[in-house]
Amino acid sequence: MARHRYVNPNRKRNLAVILAAGAFTVGTAATATAMTWPSGSVVASDAKLADFSQARNMLATQQSRYLTALRTEQITAAQAAQAVAKQKAAQAAAAKHAAAKQAAAAKQAAEAAQQQAKQAQQQQSQQSATGTGSTSTGSTSTGSSGSGTSGTGSSGSGSSGSGTSGTEASGTPQQIAAAMLSQYGWSSDQMSCLEPLWNEESGWNVDAYNASSGAFGIPQALPASKMASAGADWQTSAYTQIKWGLGYIQETYGSPCGAWDHEEADGWY
Repeated sequence: MARHRYVNPNRKRNLAVILAAGAFTVGTAATATAMTWPSGSVVASDAKLADFSQARNMLATQQSRYLTALRTEQITAAQAAQAVAKQKAAQAAAAKHAAAKQAAAAKQAAEAAQQQAKQAQQQQSQQSATGTGSTSTGSTSTGSSGSGTSGTGSSGSGSSGSGTSGTEASGTPQQIAAAMLSQYGWSSDQMSCLEPLWNEESGWNVDAYNASSGAFGIPQALPASKMASAGADWQTSAYTQIKWGLGYIQETYGSPCGAWDHEEADGWY
């Protein structure tokens, strides 16, 4: 047979009252302790909390200011870089325009020089045709003067250059130049400087033309019409161009090696 244990209900009520009273006592004691505790009081905790909130707000404010300053600095740097890029682009465009303008001017000057040279050649041809009769007469009278003065006559014709131009103009441009060195008082060793000099300038090409400067011919005369002083056929004759070029080198640098030293140092002569 099952047995039932009897529980007095009044005992439960008494226990609840005791527990409530104990809780009240503990809560009261805790409140009192919190209010009277020197360093851990509620007032002190509220003050610390306020200080913490204030510090957090200050930190947030400083962080916001820092981010704003950083963003401003980044924007300023980007604007400065953009301005520099625009300036460089403008300078490059201006330089390109100036180079194109200079090249066009040089081309125009070269064309004008060629036109003047052609006109000068035509005039000289006309003058030569006009004086052909008198020149022939003079050479005939010289020949009839007798063979006894042939040495003197040979010297005279040599000074004019017309008697030797035919033989010295034969061969390659390098051979022509080598044969002419002695006429300027130079030894054959100067050819070791002259050959690389004009190889660098024109490749020893009679028709060599520099579009950027307008220089022309084997010696790259500038303007090209200067070579007309050496002969009317300066546009096509290697001998005439070399003759003018060697004269220029002698007058300006003293020798082909002097001109080559300048070419190696400065890139031009």
